[in-house]
Amino acid sequence: MRFLLVIREQSSPSGERIYTPDASPPLAEPERMLKNNGYQVFVSDIEEEICQKVKTADAVVLHLPISGISVWGSLVSKSKAVPLMWWCSAAMAASSLESCEDDIPVDGILTPSMSAQELHWALHLGAKHFFERQQWIDERAQLVSRLEERKWIDLAKGILCEINLISEAEAYEVLRKRAMNERKRIVDIATLIVKAHQQLRT
Repeated sequence: MRFLLVIREQSSPSGERIYTPDASPPLAEPERMLKNNGYQVFVSDIEEEICQKVKTADAVVLHLPISGISVWGSLVSKSKAVPLMWWCSAAMAASSLESCEDDIPVDGILTPSMSAQELHWALHLGAKHFFERQQWIDERAQLVSRLEERKWIDLAKGILCEINLISEAEAYEVLRKRAMNERKRIVDIATLIVKAHQQLRT
């Protein structure tokens, strides 16, 4: 992990102001510390630049209050799935107290007081957490997809049982044979049967 994109902003992509106009910018700057420890860093608060630069980034460091993390995290994920690290300086922690109960989509936390070794391990473990989270998201999506497919197949079996006066096992065999003959997935055949049946009933 060598190239890091730091998002530091005055307003969120939706236009909502994160820092109040009279607030002074945070003193602890992650880009200085990251560069001093050998990382290549690009800093931006411009949405178009961020969407472009994230494509080559190994991770994103969010230098903003927790209230802005979800918006920026969502924007970043549309361009590329990368580990999201929160820069938790004293100023960021103080401005995020009201959001401490929020569900925060970050993979790790970096602080200004970290040594080079601590920084390395925080990024390493953050990346590991990110890949575990991505695997969980993928597995959940597959499970939801399977459940959806099962729903269509069960509905189609019910229709075939009712119309042809056959058992569920026989109805499934009808679906399987038709899928083989038409070189389609069973769920695609099931979906066609259910939708055709619904149209006939309306």
